[in-house]
Amino acid sequence: MTKDQLFQRIVGILHDTFDIDPDRVTPASRLGEDLDIDSIDAVDLIVQLKPLLGGNLKPEAFRSVRTVQDVVDALHAMMHAGDGSVAVD
Repeated sequence: MTKDQLFQRIVGILHDTFDIDPDRVTPASRLGEDLDIDSIDAVDLIVQLKPLLGGNLKPEAFRSVRTVQDVVDALHAMMHAGDGSVAVD
């Protein structure tokens, strides 16, 4: 899956799960400040993303994620690492 395809899936998840208007979501959108995703919502988001990785998603990989692009990059790296772990700067 390409990064653009991941972004589109994340936009869909944010819309379906949190009723966020897709027009509000850009790669630079900050999860907390721009999209009102709090820590509880972040857990729900991770649960929704898990199927994209066949269940191999590790929540600790998302500790430093702040933007939608960070989520895309983390997922993309995990998909290509094959072990479900990634370090995000």
